[in-house]
Amino acid sequence: MVAFSARQLVAAATALNIAALGLAAHAQAFPNKPMRIVVGFPAGGATDIVARAIGQNLNQAFNQPVIVDNRPGAASNIGADHVAKSPPDGYTLFMGSISLANNATLYSKLPYDALRDFAAVVHVTNTAFMLCVHPSVPVKKIQELTAFAKARAGQVQYGTAGNGSGAHLFTELYRSMAGIQLQSIPYKGAAPALSDLLGGQVAFVFDNIISMVPLHKSGKIRCLATSSKTRAAIAPDIPTMHEAGIRGYEADAWFGLFAPAGTPSAAIERINTEVNRALQVPGIKHKFEALGCEPVGGTAAQFGAYFRAEIDKWGKVIRAANIRLE
Repeated sequence: MVAFSARQLVAAATALNIAALGLAAHAQAFPNKPMRIVVGFPAGGATDIVARAIGQNLNQAFNQPVIVDNRPGAASNIGADHVAKSPPDGYTLFMGSISLANNATLYSKLPYDALRDFAAVVHVTNTAFMLCVHPSVPVKKIQELTAFAKARAGQVQYGTAGNGSGAHLFTELYRSMAGIQLQSIPYKGAAPALSDLLGGQVAFVFDNIISMVPLHKSGKIRCLATSSKTRAAIAPDIPTMHEAGIRGYEADAWFGLFAPAGTPSAAIERINTEVNRALQVPGIKHKFEALGCEPVGGTAAQFGAYFRAEIDKWGKVIRAANIRLE
């Protein structure tokens, strides 16, 4: 048994007190300088819109500038890597999306580890995907699309925003659950995929409801189902995939804030509290709902558990479909 002198015990106690005071000072002072929310996609997209709405509210809550820093490229990996390697002080955050979960399996090599290098802060919103067909496709229900695809095994083409994108994986989940064969046509982003859907070059696209609803309301495409557990408030006339016959189908795109691993818990809790408060502000809540986003909120621990479950869920889909990106 090791014996400690009174002087050593006093020194240890003093060190602990100093550390505790330091943490307390950080909590009281945080934030006392500008913050950044890094977005791994170009300005104007769904992730960027959500980040700017939250950033504006945090700006007001903290009385500090909150800058949205767009660092697009490599399916958000460039932005994610930047944040993973940033100082863990709470001043640099990442607006993560379902891509952060998917990339953990899609890429054989990443410069960061999604679970080890990030601390979950808060789950901001969920948003459904919507499966829509070109009007020339003779189907009005998911069951009819499934039968149509079975009769033309491997011939029905669908557009995606690229290999491994949400549009690709949500369709792969449908394909596997329905037991059908389809042909994926990858594009460099959602916009060209939707352009070819409108032109009839592909039979259908299963993509973010934010992009689909305006086309649905204009009558330019025929929407068959949404991906979430419940119907989307922005399109209550469209059934869910589960309701439409793909029993048990449930999937959401999502957005949430992450900090570098090692960020003080006091900073994470402060940001979490303010974002949860922001999600109850009528102006922000209505803005998200108008886009087809459902405000979520909750604790950092709840978001961390959700993130781990998403990595596991989509990892199984990716491996089953043998999708790999380099």
